[in-house]
Amino acid sequence: MLLGSLLVLLLLGTAGTASAHAALESTDPADGSVLKSAPRTLTLTFSESVALLDDSFRVYDPDNRRVRTSSAHHAKDAGDTASVTLPAKLGTGTFTVAWRVVSADSHPVSGAFTFSIGKPSATTTPVSTAPVEDPLTGSLYDIARYFAYIAAALLIGTATFVTLCRPPNPTVLNKPILMGWWTLLAATVALLILRAPYEAGTGLATAFEPSAIPRTLTSRPGLALAARLLLLAATAAFLLRLRGRERFGRVALGTGAALAVGLALTWASAEHASAGIQVPVAMASAVLHLLAMSVWLGGLTALLTVLYRSSDLDAAPVARFSRLAFASVTVLVVTGVYQSWRGLGSWNALTETSYGRILLVKLGAVTLLLAVAGWSRRWTGRMVGEEVRLQVPELVRAGADGAAASGGEGGSTSGDDSKGGGDGSPDRGDGSQDRYRRGLRRSVLFEVGVGVVVLVITTLLTNTLPGRAAADAQQTATSAGIPVASVTIVPFRVGNAGGKVQITLDPGRVGENSVEAVVYGPDGGFATVPELRLSFTLAAQKIGPLDANVKDEGGYWGTNTLNLPIAGTWTMKVTVRTSDVDQVSVSRQVRIVR
Repeated sequence: MLLGSLLVLLLLGTAGTASAHAALESTDPADGSVLKSAPRTLTLTFSESVALLDDSFRVYDPDNRRVRTSSAHHAKDAGDTASVTLPAKLGTGTFTVAWRVVSADSHPVSGAFTFSIGKPSATTTPVSTAPVEDPLTGSLYDIARYFAYIAAALLIGTATFVTLCRPPNPTVLNKPILMGWWTLLAATVALLILRAPYEAGTGLATAFEPSAIPRTLTSRPGLALAARLLLLAATAAFLLRLRGRERFGRVALGTGAALAVGLALTWASAEHASAGIQVPVAMASAVLHLLAMSVWLGGLTALLTVLYRSSDLDAAPVARFSRLAFASVTVLVVTGVYQSWRGLGSWNALTETSYGRILLVKLGAVTLLLAVAGWSRRWTGRMVGEEVRLQVPELVRAGADGAAASGGEGGSTSGDDSKGGGDGSPDRGDGSQDRYRRGLRRSVLFEVGVGVVVLVITTLLTNTLPGRAAADAQQTATSAGIPVASVTIVPFRVGNAGGKVQITLDPGRVGENSVEAVVYGPDGGFATVPELRLSFTLAAQKIGPLDANVKDEGGYWGTNTLNLPIAGTWTMKVTVRTSDVDQVSVSRQVRIVR
């Protein structure tokens, strides 16, 4: 329960919109283009294959009315495109297109663009370009992902500990194995149910629509989750068949290893490893990384359980796990270096992307984990050394007793040994063993705690756009003429009322920027306010505040003349006046790049 509470707190403190891997490369018509005649189709091209939703396109006319289109499909059967057919008569003015697709690595990605027919309209439909997601659905989906990772580590790691480390009383580990299996089953079912609303960005009610599960099972993430359920059923049958055994043959070990690899593949086949460069190598690396993590962290939990619940644990299983943990750490380091290189693409991405910054935090946590693991290995060495030291007098006494039994003069000697060493060494040895055992318990408990934090950070990384993909997205967007805008959501509250302001800086770089600020009410609909003010300050260079001088443009507040002369992290102050006497000011940090 404590572990679950910790996970929920960590998640709710860091949950956000999941970033995707696919980058939009081009649109046809181009964003902001003015056409002489109405196009017959809309086509988007991405950097990788994407899955389409029932509501992948929403097209609005200049009067904010939705335009009826065909179902979304892949243009010319190309998996990296998304297209719809438009009606023959569209009229003139500016049309807004909001789109949403699912990236090859299972994360949804969305955006919006405009085009005009004849000439631009005086005003356009203010549709959000940020991902639109129901926060409760997203949070529950992320919670299920966290528990799935931890349950896999508990199940695979504990089973590996039982088979390879051979503790004297393996029955004490039946409960952790069952807990891991049931938790992974529940988390997988939850992910399967939540997948449809998570992709669509809708509320929980849509998860129980008749078409939700069948639609999910046609996608790669859905098939991976279904495969995981089948593998869990096979794992349950396998565990029941081996129940009560103390020794395991090659067939049993091979079957268990195959099931563990299969479970790990259900993650690798539907996340970052399945998209981007070097996919086969990346998937193999992801499988090895997940298995090594499970063997190490799940094995630590098993060792901790045995240390607390088994009174007859000797040093041999602890020594075996120490060697197994060292091998797991070696695999983690090698695969981790490869995955970091693949995800980052450059050294600058370590500090300039969210993926890189989270990776730095993970590296710090892993460094701490390795330090604690070294502490545990020292306690293990002392425990093994003390057990060997205690066995030597026993062997000597056994030899002396054998000599006495054969008729020698060893009777009195045996008695002297028993009198001289029996009262001292064994008691002191038992005390040393207890002290080493307590020290190992503390270090392993600390190691498990840090390991949980590493798992949480790892799950955050799987939800974050890799640095290499972020750079590719910016490069392709810039080369294609797609604006790379900065979008900031600023919640506000005045008295008992509240809302949020969505502020778009285009292009979010040094120099002249256009500003578009849309105000939303507490119900999520568009809201009007008598006044909205924006100012920008760069305290490090003593610049500002610079007034953006936004004006009411009929549906949104905007300007095309904001000049931000220097790159850096600016403080954007947003002042919203809701009545003649009520107003509030909220500040947010905005990154302006060169």
